[in-house]
Amino acid sequence: MRIVIPARYASTRLPGKPLLELAGKPMLQHVWERACRANPLEVVVATDDERVARAADAFGARVCMTDAGHASGTERIAEVIDSMAWPDDEIVVNLQGDEPLMPPALLGQVAEDLKRHPTAEMATLATHLDSPRQLFDPAVVKVVLDGKGYALFFSRAPIPWDRERMRWGESPSLEAVRRHLRHVGLYAYRAGFVREYVKWPPSDLEKLEALEQLRVLWHGRRIHVSLAAEAPPAGVDTPEDLARVEALFREAAR
Repeated sequence: MRIVIPARYASTRLPGKPLLELAGKPMLQHVWERACRANPLEVVVATDDERVARAADAFGARVCMTDAGHASGTERIAEVIDSMAWPDDEIVVNLQGDEPLMPPALLGQVAEDLKRHPTAEMATLATHLDSPRQLFDPAVVKVVLDGKGYALFFSRAPIPWDRERMRWGESPSLEAVRRHLRHVGLYAYRAGFVREYVKWPPSDLEKLEALEQLRVLWHGRRIHVSLAAEAPPAGVDTPEDLARVEALFREAAR
């Protein structure tokens, strides 16, 4: 298993996000340290920005400079795969640079899950929703599975819709909410598949939902989804998220 951390400086909602300080360190350093604790063969920070590269180099990370025109983290990882000349059967884990609280155990879990499902092109994780707010929050991606644990669809909408227990405009019960799965944005794929994936144009569904994994389903490929061994805290997308994560670091330091 090799781990790549795509780290883009130009975030519209939180500019300079990888370098924002949390508990005295850049957020990216927290992500990198958690990746290292998963005991991979290698951890690579993939960025298009010299400021991010200098910061990563300062705390000891290996850095791969990538093109600024990539539309997704997976496209950035494809450039890393080719730059490093990794073989097609190498398992690569995509750990987003805004996940400073990602449990290291989940990195190993998603890689092992892909090994156990050779017909899957990708593996990822999910957890049960725990509040009605999450169900209707478009920032919380929902996933629906088939009977063998393969993804049928990912959406920002509340899917599946429980016709008997839910009414639009009404707050559903916690029992109804927990029947739904939240997608954890952590991916494992084989290097050869990533090389193939980036040759496909973005699909219509991917563009509608702004979810790159829908390109895989659009082309009839399989994504296996397992329940996460532990529920990871949400990542950092907004200033409010940053404050929440900072508070969690302060609490842990007590």
